[in-house]
Parts: sequence; C-alpha cells; structure tokens
Amino acid sequence: MAAPETLRKSSKDIPKIANKICDDMLKDLEHAKRPLLEAVKCSLDNSFYDPKVGYLTPGKKKVATELNVSSVQKMARTVFFLDILLNNIRTGGVNTKRELYYMAKGLIKSDSHLKPLDFDDQPESDAIIEFICDMLMVYREEMNCFANDRGGQTYSKQLVVTEHLPDGTRAEVDLGSLGTTPFQPKNKPQVFKLKTKGKIDFCLIIESEGTANTLVSNGFTKRYKSILVGAQGVPSNGVRGWVRTIQDQLKIPCFFYGDLDAYTLQNIFRTLKAGSAASLIRNSEFSAPDVRFLGVLPEDVKKYDLHCYPVSEKNPAEARSLKKARDVLQNDPFFQDRRNKKLADILNWLLKNKVRCEQQAIFSVNPKDPTMPEKIIVEKIKRGSFV
Repeated sequence: MAAPETLRKSSKDIPKIANKICDDMLKDLEHAKRPLLEAVKCSLDNSFYDPKVGYLTPGKKKVATELNVSSVQKMARTVFFLDILLNNIRTGGVNTKRELYYMAKGLIKSDSHLKPLDFDDQPESDAIIEFICDMLMVYREEMNCFANDRGGQTYSKQLVVTEHLPDGTRAEVDLGSLGTTPFQPKNKPQVFKLKTKGKIDFCLIIESEGTANTLVSNGFTKRYKSILVGAQGVPSNGVRGWVRTIQDQLKIPCFFYGDLDAYTLQNIFRTLKAGSAASLIRNSEFSAPDVRFLGVLPEDVKKYDLHCYPVSEKNPAEARSLKKARDVLQNDPFFQDRRNKKLADILNWLLKNKVRCEQQAIFSVNPKDPTMPEKIIVEKIKRGSFV
C-alpha cells in the first residue's frame, strides 16, 4: 500500500497529465475502443489506517468509468469541466465551486452544442470536480478551486504568521496585536510560515467557536502561553490543514476539547486527527495525527458532576449517531487500530450508557467563577487527562 505522498501528482504536472488523458481518450475513439477513466475510490472500504503516519490512506481500489450509453454524459462533462479548470490554471483565475457551477452554466448557455452537458444543480458539477481531482490525484486547491471554509478562528499573544502570496510578496500578521479579533486561516494553510514570540506551551482546539470566543474574552490567552482555535463543528479543510501546520512547524502539544458524544468522536475528532474517507488524497496534509482528545471524557462526568442528556434510540438523529458508532467500531480502520483503543472504549461507553455531555457543561461547575472552565482545561492538560 502506497502512502499518499507517492500517489499524489505534483501540481505543476496537472496540465500535462490532463492533456494526456484527453489524448488517450481521443485515440481510443479513433481506434473504435471505449475510453476508460479511473479515479481513486475515496470511501471507507478503500481506507487504511497506518499508525506510523497517523491518518487514513487510500488502497488500490478505483472508480472506473467506461464509455457507454449511461456514462457518456459523465465523461463529456469531465472533459468539459477539465477545460474550465485548466483555463483557470493558465490564467491564474481562482473560483469557488459555486462560481464554477455558474461559469459552466454560462458556457453552456452561449453554445447550443453544449446543451446536453447542462447541470440541474450544483451537486452535479461538484461531483465532476471531485472526480477530476481524484482522477488526477491532486487537491482541489491545486486546480484553483477554493471552498469558502469556516472555522479556524485563532487567538494567541505569542504567534506571528507570515503568508507567502502568489505574486511573490509576503504579508505578516502578529496575532498578539489583534486583541479579541481572531486570525482566520485560509483553506490552503501550507502557504503560512509560523514563528513565535517566546515559548508557546500548547495549542487548544475547541469544538465550539462560541466557547473559544468566551475563553478568549475571559482572558485565556493572556494567562496562558497558548494558541486557541475555534473549530466550529466538523473541521473544514482550512481547520484541518491549519492545525497540521501548527503541529508540524511549532512542534507543540495539540489538544481537542469538545462534546462527549458519538458524533464528536467519529465525525469531528477523527476527521481532525486522521482525515476522512471522502478525502483520502488530501489527508496527508489535512489531518493532525498528534492532536489528543482532552475531553469531555467519561471520567470528567463523574469528577466534576457534569450534567448529561439521555440519548434515545427513538430519536431519529440520535439513533443514526448510535448506529454509526456501532458501525465504525466494526469497520473503521482508525477505531479498530489498537493504538486508538482508548478512543474506541469511549465510543463503547457512550453506547452502553446512552448519554451525551456537552463541552459547555464545565460552566456549571462554579458559575460564579468565570475562569473555572479554563482552570479545568489546564488542569487536565497538566495531569495528562487526555486520550
């Protein structure tokens, strides 16, 4: 099994590889052969977890599309959209998926011959973009297609970020000068170079952006030499890549603090730490294998007498979450790996007790002390109460 670094193609090779694919399709047609397009299969059944690298990697399975009556539209759309993306690379244009959808609609509207390629809605064009990236084994950002990522609001008194811009210039941001205004990383944080003003002890990633803001407003980053990041739920590509950049460049401990529930463990924390099955190609740079789960932990519920909500199989959303928890314990290579047994144990605890405890529950410990939540978090870090 090859690691993503050996599977991925260099971004500078994209036009050459794309042109070869199109030339091969044309030659097949000229010789009365059916063209075949293959892409990496990005799904759980093609995912492997190697603890040596710490993230999900792709196997050998491919998604194959051969020219026939049912696939002719998909193949034609692939070539059509490939031309749009390559033109952006040539001109330096940058667009979101939504903008690319409307660009395609505009081109189709201006040429009646393209009418059979028309898209009814954006998910259809999004699927073609993802197929092209999986086929070329490149990041969407390398095709100059950027998502409007959310989350990643970052606070620190000791961090300075330098961004290397496409025109060769640099921009420097001293986070210590921003007050309570956060720094917002873009969705390709590999362009950032980080340096510190003095020692930084740890990076804390908070699941709730609101709770991160509260900690900052109450003076967390003034009292602790730290980096505080608001993840805002399931981490976007920007958040995942940003935390990976912090981990790799600063070599400081990284901790995640979020809800004690199945959804947080299997959808939010696993995605941050090991990436996702849907984006196997990008996990090597968009995951943070060293991040640790700080809580809420089952032991915290008892130690701090935290309020928990019952989880019922009768509630459709909660039933789906429990069902997925059982499924990942049986089929997800991340939770099956022995090095992640303690995380799997938490999932089993949740399935057995059928409760959930929100990260904000620590605000109930001593409501008269606004610094109590941070005291609990820092105490947990100091005594090693994390997984």
